[in-house]
Parts: sequence; C-alpha cells; structure tokens
Amino acid sequence: MGRTKIDKETVLCRAAEMINTSPDQNLSLKLLAEDLGIQSPSLYYYFKGIDDLKRELMLFGWRQMDNNMLRSMVGLSGYEAIKAMAHAFYEYATTNAGVFNVMLWYNQFESDETAETISESFTALIKIMGTLGISELNACHLIRTFRGFLQGFSQLVNHGAFGNPISVDDSFEISLNVIVEGMKSFERK
Repeated sequence: MGRTKIDKETVLCRAAEMINTSPDQNLSLKLLAEDLGIQSPSLYYYFKGIDDLKRELMLFGWRQMDNNMLRSMVGLSGYEAIKAMAHAFYEYATTNAGVFNVMLWYNQFESDETAETISESFTALIKIMGTLGISELNACHLIRTFRGFLQGFSQLVNHGAFGNPISVDDSFEISLNVIVEGMKSFERK
C-alpha cells in the first residue's frame, strides 16, 4: 500500500471542512490525521502542534474572507462598496462558523505576517472613507465599530442567539443601514 501524499493546503482545507461541519468540535491533530487517512506524526511536517494548526486556520480564514470582501467591492464605490464588503464578511462568517470562531480567538495582529493577511480590506475601507470626506483617524475608529458589529452579529447568528422569530437577515440589513447612516455624520461638510 502506497503512502498518501498531501500538502499543507489540502490539510488546511480539510481541517476547515471538519470544523465548519461541527463548529463545537474540538479539532485535534489525531482526528484530522484519521480523517485524512494518514498517521498524526505526518502533520508535524506542516504544524508544530494544534495551536499552530489553528493559527494557520485563522490565517486561511482571514485570507478567504479578505478576498471575498475585496471581490465584493469590484465596480462599486462609496457606501455601496462598504455595504457589499459587510455582506461578504457576514456571509463568510456565517457559512464558515467553525473557521470564523478560530479567526476570532487567534490574534490576527500578533505579527506582521498575520496583520498583513487582512490589511488589504482595511486599507480599501480607509480609502473609500477618504473619498467620502472622512478623515483617516475617524475612518480607523469607524472600522473598529464596523468590525465589532460584523464580528458580534455574526457570532450571535452562529450561536443561534436570536430567539425572536423575525428575520435575522432583515435585522442585519437594518443594523448595517444604521451604521452607514452614522458614518455619514463623519463626512467633512
């Protein structure tokens, strides 16, 4: 019987699938190796341990989300681009609940490498806000507000925390519109 050959990207994709299928699952190198049909020591070629795997999953998730957000803005400008970016974030976060959870608990700003992973979207947001007459300092504050809303709302959805039967998607849209209207108050008049 020949050896199963895998690469790091294959391992990360499978780990993401596993954790998204069961976000509460305690992902382990042993479970991942069994699922891939390999011996768990083989994973140490790519990862120092489970924390390193989860750090790589965090980067994997932020790269995917960053790409989705940037693609969502193509051909748009101003507040329409900001709204498209928010929808891309929300869609990724709620359809990849397990990876999203890892993305939140591993610090994406711990090093230059991890900070660069999501810098394009934030740079794009600052530029968009600049075209709207919002200062860079205020743009940075607004991005924190925006991020807090997106991450918090997505987490609540992922954990089924909204018990009221009204549409969660409608609530998201209303909340997003409220934030965008608030952003407008920071435009230079």
